[in-house]
Amino acid sequence: MDIGSFRALRAPAGQALLRETAAADVSEDGLLATASRLRERHDPSLVAAALTQVRLRERARAKFGADADRMYFTQAGLEQSTRASVAAHRARRFRDRLSKARVLELGCGIGADLIARAQEGLAGEGVELDPLTAEVARANVAAFGLDASVRVGDATEEDPSGFDAVFADPGRRTARGRVFDPRSYEPPLDVVLGLARQVPAACVKVAPGIPHEVVPEGAEAEWVSVNGDVKEAALWLGELAGDVGRRATLLSSGAMCTLTPQGSDVPDVRAWGRYLYEPDGAVIRAHLVGEVAALVGGGLADLNIAYVTSDELRPTPFASAYEVEDVLPFSVKRLRAELRRREVGVLTVKKRGSAVDVDKLRRDLGFGRRRPGHGAKELTLVVTRVGRDPVALLTRPLPRP
Repeated sequence: MDIGSFRALRAPAGQALLRETAAADVSEDGLLATASRLRERHDPSLVAAALTQVRLRERARAKFGADADRMYFTQAGLEQSTRASVAAHRARRFRDRLSKARVLELGCGIGADLIARAQEGLAGEGVELDPLTAEVARANVAAFGLDASVRVGDATEEDPSGFDAVFADPGRRTARGRVFDPRSYEPPLDVVLGLARQVPAACVKVAPGIPHEVVPEGAEAEWVSVNGDVKEAALWLGELAGDVGRRATLLSSGAMCTLTPQGSDVPDVRAWGRYLYEPDGAVIRAHLVGEVAALVGGGLADLNIAYVTSDELRPTPFASAYEVEDVLPFSVKRLRAELRRREVGVLTVKKRGSAVDVDKLRRDLGFGRRRPGHGAKELTLVVTRVGRDPVALLTRPLPRP
């Protein structure tokens, strides 16, 4: 899709076609027939643009909910865009700490963060290198009727000194896939940080796997998970940074909870207790497993494995809890016999610190993809290690608070 086709899609005739396409069958089975029928009455390039938008909107509902149906997307823009709940979370922090600040966004993409801040009353200006993506961002801002502007520009050539704050979202994808080295971001992280230091406050979106040693001194690193999955990380700088250094934030069904360093000692190493706690991925990324261990009165079975064990059941949003029914040396033959003896019909397999192939292990244990086990009982098998010794824990998941 080019800018000409996108602009035509936003014209009255294009909008009518978009509504007609949204009501048609655009599934893999029905796509070809729908495209052929629409091309009989409409320009093929416009039909292609409409089909692209409708299919992208369907995918975007996972990130934007019902709002996706009035937004516009590009393939790359959707993949790198901030999901609505995370953007809203960040926007509230901008609002609470900076009030009516004017924010310059470097690399605004399709405008998700720009829109979230504008909804909190923060005027913003977005800069985007790709002209089509910038056009899409303008359309999204207009769709929400918000006070924000978008222009085409190179973030590395911007002068942010006239703004109260900067938000930056450097590119972390190439044609070959995700980029993990901050030096390979577009622009590189050190360049973005140099721009961010020219204003009183800033936030830089980074990959969740960012090494802790790359976090600048005085910054606060925040890892965010949504419904248990780590989605994003960000560096808060200047007036937006707290004094905690690092933070894990969990978002779920409109609720938010956050964990910061509490000065906890290195967790004790102990034998497996009655309960196993699996810390949320954001907690692990933020190196806050010790804080979870303190919360549940527990320790670690192995210092290098982020599983917490305890004899106490203390529900916490920062970890999933499992009741341990048995701890066995890892042996496929023995596990298969034990699962049969316990009449296990539904088996979930988790691993940490183990090279085992989960799918193959399930098959070897008699639980194929479509084949149930030998009874009605449900168990979670946790494969891990203590030192160099592989172990298997038969556990029962407990409800999260």
